[in-house]
Amino acid sequence: MIDNKQIEQIIREVVSEVVTSKTQPASPSIPRNTLNVSGDSIPDLSAIDFRTVMDVPNAADAEEFLRIKAKTSARLGVWRAGPRYRTNTMLRFKADHAAAMDAVFTELSQATLDKAGLFTVTTLCATKDDHLTRPDLGRQFSPETIAEIKSKCKHNPQVQIIVSDGLSNTAIEANICDLLPALVQGLKGHGIDVGTPFFIKHGRVGAMDPITEALGAEVTVMLLGERPGLASGESLSAYMTYKGFVGMPEASRNVISNIYRGGTNPVEAGAHIADVVKLMLAQKASGLNLKL
Repeated sequence: MIDNKQIEQIIREVVSEVVTSKTQPASPSIPRNTLNVSGDSIPDLSAIDFRTVMDVPNAADAEEFLRIKAKTSARLGVWRAGPRYRTNTMLRFKADHAAAMDAVFTELSQATLDKAGLFTVTTLCATKDDHLTRPDLGRQFSPETIAEIKSKCKHNPQVQIIVSDGLSNTAIEANICDLLPALVQGLKGHGIDVGTPFFIKHGRVGAMDPITEALGAEVTVMLLGERPGLASGESLSAYMTYKGFVGMPEASRNVISNIYRGGTNPVEAGAHIADVVKLMLAQKASGLNLKL
């Protein structure tokens, strides 16, 4: 039986080999001092950009393979140990899975909300467990919360913007301070009246519908953290409806997804969302009825 110390030593040696290997001259080297490969701590594999690491031995065209890897977050060229994944591949998978879990369970900082100028309300979900297991409660608000929203927000705006954690607070933390100002600026540039943005804690997509009814907005835009994947937990989506209502079909929503630094840039996304909203107001439609 090998003990935990021996297991940790094996992991350190594998990670050290991945970081410092020079078996493929075409692969960019990663400075050894970027990771702690000694001492009591195990290196953070998520700190390595494996798109720049050539794991395939004796590749026919290593330079071209690296060029392809640089264009995608997919796990290309992970190689194998017999029929199994190699240790560094499995460890990276576990590290990325842990990052995805963090995106779901990490709370959004008050500093980010203050910087974005957002006040906070909560759905009927009292806890994170409620939020994950009772999506129906994540679409509803208490009468007191609706009254608070009505008292703090502009009524009958052309566009009401809502921000919500959804399934990734990390996505909101990473994008909202760039996305929200760009969106507001784009809407005002089109001469569109913007309501009072605010943040919904423990929210689901359908939470935008009772807000639309309560405030009488023509178009509602919800900026929501998406379910994190193993490539990134920072992806955010914008859901949009024209005169939405509780119980409306999902086909009446428009969505722009994959908003983050590795997908659609948040600032560019803000301008694009504003253009789509302009079309919604002009056509008085959303979802499948909107002609883009």
